[in-house]
Amino acid sequence: MRFCPQCSLKLEAKNRDGFERLQCSSARCSFIHWNNPTPVAAGLVRRGNHYILARNHQWSENMFSMITGFVEKDELPEAAIVRELKEELGLSCNHAHFIGHFMFKPRNQLMIAYHLDAHGEITLSQEIAEVKILPTQQLQQYDFSPFSLTTNIVQKWLQAST
Repeated sequence: MRFCPQCSLKLEAKNRDGFERLQCSSARCSFIHWNNPTPVAAGLVRRGNHYILARNHQWSENMFSMITGFVEKDELPEAAIVRELKEELGLSCNHAHFIGHFMFKPRNQLMIAYHLDAHGEITLSQEIAEVKILPTQQLQQYDFSPFSLTTNIVQKWLQAST
């Protein structure tokens, strides 16, 4: 973002509340770009004794992670991840158990993670290329490589649940 969406003048980086923020260069305009993180719900999905990881069509082969999705306006994160589970895998769950929240700095996202006990038959949406189904022991050793955040979430849940 280079220009003010209110008056079209140039934005300047200035210190505001201890953070560098883009502000309008006009003394008469009060626009400040707060750059707040986007809330994203993430789900570690278990069905029976196995965990389900998914690969988005846009990702390279062998790149799997949890189910994720943006939290919509007026939607609670718990409802968002239950909705995403249904949309992306065709699965249902009765309750989302909070794991924790984590910053995903590369995309300025606040990941709000849940554990989901899912049921039903897997039906992939157009967004999902394939799934990987792992028993708990393999999930503990699974290399999420570029998704170090996923590794942190999985490890936190597995430690808390034992």
